[in-house]
Amino acid sequence: MENVQNLTREDILKLEAKSKSEKILDYIIALSPTLFGIIHLLEYLLVPNYGINKHTTTYAYFIGLLITGVFFFFIGGLSNKKIFAKLRFKAPFYSFVFLLLMTYDYLTLKTGILILPYFPWVDLVINAAWADRVYLLDCVKNSLILLFTGYFIGAIIGLVTGILSGYNKKVHYWIAPFMKLLGPIPSTTWIPVVMVIASSLFKGAVFIIALGVWFSVTLATMTGIHNVNNDYFDAAKTLGAKNTQLVTRIALPAALPNILQGLIQGMSSACTALLVAEMLGVESGLGWYISWQKSWAEYSKMYAAIIIICITFIIVNWILTKVKRTVIKWKEEVT
Repeated sequence: MENVQNLTREDILKLEAKSKSEKILDYIIALSPTLFGIIHLLEYLLVPNYGINKHTTTYAYFIGLLITGVFFFFIGGLSNKKIFAKLRFKAPFYSFVFLLLMTYDYLTLKTGILILPYFPWVDLVINAAWADRVYLLDCVKNSLILLFTGYFIGAIIGLVTGILSGYNKKVHYWIAPFMKLLGPIPSTTWIPVVMVIASSLFKGAVFIIALGVWFSVTLATMTGIHNVNNDYFDAAKTLGAKNTQLVTRIALPAALPNILQGLIQGMSSACTALLVAEMLGVESGLGWYISWQKSWAEYSKMYAAIIIICITFIIVNWILTKVKRTVIKWKEEVT
């Protein structure tokens, strides 16, 4: 799959070869998110609310910020072909987001087709998140502490296990059966057992998260080392390399793309295990907050926590992907 950078370069070349009418169409498409945003803002402010439904200006400011962002993106693209190519590529999706928000607002706040308390309009969700921001931030902190504690423990153990199993046939003999046994079973399946055995809910949740990460990292590391060309090891041995050097200088660098991919997959597994563990046992965190607010029918706060979870996990995975691209930049340049 081509990355965004390659797509952008291709789009720049296409833009330069297009006719005048095609270029005008591209500018209209690039400007469409701003136009859809303005239409949505007018709908929110001018269309009367249904019944006793009320709204504040909070969501209007939020939409205004989004409109300003995409408009400055468009202005920047007028003098920079690379920025314009990116905006042209992303503009249909941005427009769809504004259309989706407008449709949801119309079905809830404006017409009442989707009723409270199950479907609060976005203005209610934003205000609920702001009103409970201190508690939500504390839950985010506790969730991240739990997430990264389990993630790093699982990643370190998985890396060690994967290296030993991938490089040593005797270790692989003992590890492979456990990989086949635990592989098809989601780590969250063990929550009822672990929560009873563990000395604390936090330690039990850490174990569940670490277990899923361990499997992903071990499998990816082991596979990466197995795929290393044996000629590299033979050449290194001929030059007098020791076993530790074969691992650190040959096996690990060659298996690095697989290892990093395993770390990203492990984070996805960790995020899933985190939410399930928090909902079932842990006494703090975003998953616990969602269950708590749902039990009191506070759906606005529940949706606010869900949105924060999505944003948090997107940022975490984005950082890991950036790290992967930076570390193995040499591989992309070669290919």
